[in-house]
Amino acid sequence: MTSHGGRRGQAERDAITVEIGYALCSAMFAAVVVFGAVAGPALLFDLPGLLERALPPAGAALATVVFFARVVAVLVRFRRSQPSQPGLTKPDS
Repeated sequence: MTSHGGRRGQAERDAITVEIGYALCSAMFAAVVVFGAVAGPALLFDLPGLLERALPPAGAALATVVFFARVVAVLVRFRRSQPSQPGLTKPDS
């Protein structure tokens, strides 16, 4: 059900599905980049013991935070861009 009491049409359901897919794919890409930037040096170079052991878990933790932050940001932005009443669209759409 939508906020105006009607059922979602196929186009609206498709738009939501595409946006969720985009949110997950872009979040995964961002998380991989962050993990590579943080943990990469420990995996590629011979670093001092503590640093070499600390960077991969720190990269994984930061990548997890980035993943969820990106998913939430994309989906919140999508929800705000939807018209609040049926039949109303933004002038630039």
